[in-house]
Amino acid sequence: MSTTPPPQALTAHPTTTERPADDGALGWFRALGPRGRRAFAGAFGGYALDSYDYFTLPLSMVALAAYFGLDSGQTGLFTTVTLLASGVGGALAGVLADRAGRVRALMITVITYAVFTVACGFAPNFESLLVFRALQGLGFGGEWAVGAILVAEYASAKHRGRTLGAVQSSWAVGWALAAVVYTLVFSFLDDDLAWRVMFWTGALPALLVVWLRRRVQDAPEAIAVREKSRGATSFTAIFKPGLLRTTIFAGLLSTGVQGGYYTLATWVPTYLKSDRGLSVVGTGGYLTFLISGAFLGYLTGGYLTDRLGRRRNIWLFALLSAICILAYANIPDGANTLLLVLGFPLGFCMSAIFSGFGSFLAELYPTAVRGTGQGFTYNAGRAVGAVFPTTVGFLADSWGVGGALVFGALGYALAALALFGLPETRGKELA
Repeated sequence: MSTTPPPQALTAHPTTTERPADDGALGWFRALGPRGRRAFAGAFGGYALDSYDYFTLPLSMVALAAYFGLDSGQTGLFTTVTLLASGVGGALAGVLADRAGRVRALMITVITYAVFTVACGFAPNFESLLVFRALQGLGFGGEWAVGAILVAEYASAKHRGRTLGAVQSSWAVGWALAAVVYTLVFSFLDDDLAWRVMFWTGALPALLVVWLRRRVQDAPEAIAVREKSRGATSFTAIFKPGLLRTTIFAGLLSTGVQGGYYTLATWVPTYLKSDRGLSVVGTGGYLTFLISGAFLGYLTGGYLTDRLGRRRNIWLFALLSAICILAYANIPDGANTLLLVLGFPLGFCMSAIFSGFGSFLAELYPTAVRGTGQGFTYNAGRAVGAVFPTTVGFLADSWGVGGALVFGALGYALAALALFGLPETRGKELA
């Protein structure tokens, strides 16, 4: 009698010890598939370099003000025109993404912000720099919305929050790169030349466009919807009765969060140098804590937006961000160690609140108008939120930069209120 076990006994249990492909710490990345991972890399790189080009201005602000003889209100105006123009650029890029494709729109935005960042380095006077910065804002405004949509349409509903949170974390990567370059450039060059060199390094993103053109494609479902509509998507569709409420409250949410964020992003470097008297290297050290907190905040917020839901994640970090601003701006003179320590939770909270934005806004709109809706609401909020940095600039002359920073806390209060007009979308399939 044969003692050989039946063939099926050899394969009876192996599958019980295997985990699904989308489980584990990097399950969200594996679930994207090969094309989705290339889209993720393109969006991550584009947003990191978008961040790098943006921060060339705040980090150079003190040198610019001295070179052109500007007051705080005028330097705040640089940020305002950038963000106002980004509102227009973001809306246009969103429409373009729906009509011509996500990848094509992404390449156009990257080229735009790279070209005009470099042009800023050649500006002969305040007025021309203001114009170049506004034109840079057109590309800056469109990149995130288009890149986020591109990745959201590849991501699974289960992991969309952390996937878009990981894309969002690239902002901290670009910010860190800008801080490193700033420290090196301003340590070895005279300030009058250093700020120009900072802007000239903004040519880096152009290299990404070559890779995007060869390697990245739109999600098949998005291509099918675009071909069916034949590029006839109307911008007014997001203002029709079925979507009007969503558009209004999503715009208010974006205004509040970005008003608070850009207040800090614009004025903290100046605050550290002017109010706290830190050197270039000292400022870079303090920003390291702030940026490290931001990077971990993006990743943590992405995880929590999948676990808690989109609305709860934003509510939680709106409250914590407001508290951190008030604490950071009221640290007593001489307590610079405390300033260093508090930079980490400040960066963490003001970044974690953004992690759910990519998934939340994408889930609020159908595929045919997703680019238009997300591009408009995110960047309209950015444009209106641009009032916050300028307000701080004018208040700084009488209140000091530290005192004026508390104005940013009002933005987070507005964001929390706006959530009452929006539904929870966690787990929603994109259609």
